Amino acid sequence: MPVYVCAPAAEGGWVTGAAGRWWLHHSLTALAKDLERLGSRLIVRRGEPIAELLAVARSSGAVAAFWNRCYEPSAVRCDAAVEDALLRGGLRVQNFNGNLLTDPAEVLTQQGGPYRVYTPFWRACGQTLDPGSPLPVPRTLPAPSRWPASQSLDSLRLLPEPDWTSGMRAAWVPGREGASQQLEDFLESALARYDEDHNRPDRRGSSRLSAHLHFGEISPREVWVAVRERMGRRGFAGAKSAEAYLKEIFWREFAYHLLHHFPHTATAPLRNEFRSFPWRSDTRSLKAWQRGETGFPIVDAGMRELWTTGWMHNRVRMVVASFLVKDLLISWQDGARWFWDTLVDADLANNTLGWQWTGGCGADAAPYFRVFNPVSQGERFDPDGEYVRRWVPELGKLPAEWIHKPWEAPVAVLRKADVRIGQTYPGPIVDHGQARARALAAYASIRRR
Repeated sequence: MPVYVCAPAAEGGWVTGAAGRWWLHHSLTALAKDLERLGSRLIVRRGEPIAELLAVARSSGAVAAFWNRCYEPSAVRCDAAVEDALLRGGLRVQNFNGNLLTDPAEVLTQQGGPYRVYTPFWRACGQTLDPGSPLPVPRTLPAPSRWPASQSLDSLRLLPEPDWTSGMRAAWVPGREGASQQLEDFLESALARYDEDHNRPDRRGSSRLSAHLHFGEISPREVWVAVRERMGRRGFAGAKSAEAYLKEIFWREFAYHLLHHFPHTATAPLRNEFRSFPWRSDTRSLKAWQRGETGFPIVDAGMRELWTTGWMHNRVRMVVASFLVKDLLISWQDGARWFWDTLVDADLANNTLGWQWTGGCGADAAPYFRVFNPVSQGERFDPDGEYVRRWVPELGKLPAEWIHKPWEAPVAVLRKADVRIGQTYPGPIVDHGQARARALAAYASIRRR
């Protein structure tokens, strides 16, 4: 009997955000339909996990429980408590690592400690990994003689009211079928050019599998084996690109490795000296960033893509994060919380790693002097301005020469493009050169300490 227990209280301080709840509702809906086709059904409960699971076991006569482990700190505590309670309740218990390619507790340095740098981690396990092919999906599932009671998915009230999710519905197909199709599309159209295209937000060069992986609709083992199989095909010319993609899969593994060994990093910096970093409290600038109204087109395009679709291209995630943390000197924790609520792929390990990397306070941290210039980043990775035109349509008529720095465009160019800085599109909320100098001074003060 497949059972899903909705238990927000067990998620600690990281209850699934609004965009994630939308995905979860549709993922569970798709799972329920898939199970029905196999002769089974999904039992849905809401409440305290131990009480609900014991109640299901008693009402059905179940004698064993099985699940895949999760590695978020609150999930680890919940799993341990559930396992202990079910064992004391007379059930046989077994759990598995189905969410990752490696077990964070088992991958250690020669000194017996955790890795804090990605490259040695990749060398230790990624280059020689052979997870084996996943088992096939069963054609049928056995059904119990009596099914326990189940709540409806609608009763969980996961969907937002009022409904603002039309952009997400247009962009995604949650569920196993959507995940499989997304993988196939990536293998066919983007894998061979991944190394060249994955930094281009104006192209579909990434796999877009992050939410499917997070919600368990597809396993990293399936993805790994499918990419390896494609690399072995005769005539496949994208081996370098495929290898680059596998390394990105291992960044996900590394993120979970860090969160497992340093659970405090979800809210506090890994590097202790950054606890005293002089972050600014600037509500107005934070809201401008959240709304995509900073006056820097690549930043605003990314934030509007996020709000509309629940997703943002990874290169742009780095740009908007750098802008918040270094141009505005607003804490990475504020950015992490916003991403947590608005990303359909909000994943505590990945989110934490990404923001601490940008903030310079985590493992494999970006050098403190690396401050992304939003203009040059836009010109390099969106050279024709197509990404900006899609998400910032008020700049759509600007030539590529000026679209990433409209405040510098000649008056005649702005007039022809019907752009009025400060009216139809905001002017820059900071001077990047001055903001960079301010950030470097703040980081230098931490280094001196």
